[in-house]
Amino acid sequence: MNPVLEAKGLGKRYGRRRALTDCDLSVPQGRVVGLVGPNGAGKSTLLQLACGLIQPTWGSIDVLGSRPGTSATQLAKVGFVAQDTPVYATLSVADHLRMGARLNPGWDEQFARRGISRSGLDLDQKAGRLSGGQRAQLALTIAAAKRPELLIFDEPAAALDPLARHGFLETLMESVADLGASAILSSHALSDVERVCDYLIVLADSRVQVAGEVTQLLQSHHRLAGERSRLATLPHGLEAVHAEHTNRASSVIVRSGGAPPPGPWKIEDIDLETLVLAYMTRAGLPAAHTAPMTEEATR
Repeated sequence: MNPVLEAKGLGKRYGRRRALTDCDLSVPQGRVVGLVGPNGAGKSTLLQLACGLIQPTWGSIDVLGSRPGTSATQLAKVGFVAQDTPVYATLSVADHLRMGARLNPGWDEQFARRGISRSGLDLDQKAGRLSGGQRAQLALTIAAAKRPELLIFDEPAAALDPLARHGFLETLMESVADLGASAILSSHALSDVERVCDYLIVLADSRVQVAGEVTQLLQSHHRLAGERSRLATLPHGLEAVHAEHTNRASSVIVRSGGAPPPGPWKIEDIDLETLVLAYMTRAGLPAAHTAPMTEEATR
C-alpha cells in the first residue's frame, strides 16, 4: 500500500526565503495526521504542495502514489479546506451543493445532504450570512462529499470559538470515518491535535523536526531530571532533544528506543504538549546549546 504522503528531499523557496527545507516524510494511509509548528514553519507550504497548488523548488512529493495535481483522477482523490474556509458569499448553501455536483464526478449527494442536515444549515441561506462555524461546516461538507481518499485541512478552525471548533472537529471525525479516508490537519491548538489525531508531524524552522504515531512518540520520549553534573553526559542510545538547567539541577527531554536506563536521575513520562514544545524550542536554538552530549559523542 502506497503511503498517503511521501516526500523526499522536498524543498520550496520563495525568492531567497526557504519555506521548506529537505523534507523527508512517509505517512501511512488510514491515519489522522496532526501537523503542528509555529507561524512561518512551512505548514501551509507543505499542504499546498500536497494539493498540487504549488510546485517544489527541489525534491519530490507523492500523494496517494502519484504527483499532486497532475490529473483529474488525482485531484478527485484529495479534498482541501483552506484556513479561510472559502465559500461564495452570494451563493446559497444549495447553490454550493449544485456546484460541487457539477465539478466533482464522484460527488455523493446523499452524503452532502446528510452533512448539511447534521450541521443544521439552511439550504436557502446565503453563505455570506453564515457564521464562521457554519462556513467551516459547509466547506468541510463540500470537500468530503467528493468522496476523497485524503482530506487536507489548513488551520480550518483557527478563527472559531470553542463551541464551533468542537462541532467542526466532531464533523471532521465523522466524515473521515464515513469515507474511510486519511486526513491531515494543520492546527496551532494542540488540544485539537490530541483529541483527533493519531499521527504527528512537527515542523519548525522550515524542517521536519519529528514525525510518527503519537502513541509511539510518547512511549519513546521521557524527561530525565536530576543533578546537573550527573546529566552533563548521557548514555549511548539516548538522543537529547532539549534541556533546561538551573545552577545545580537539569531537566532533559530525551528520545530512546525504549525506556531510558536507570541512573542518577528521575525518569518521567511526558505529554504531547511537552514533546512538541521541546522540538520547537530545539529548532530555535544553536545546536551546541540544545542539550547534553551523549557518551558516544564525547569519545
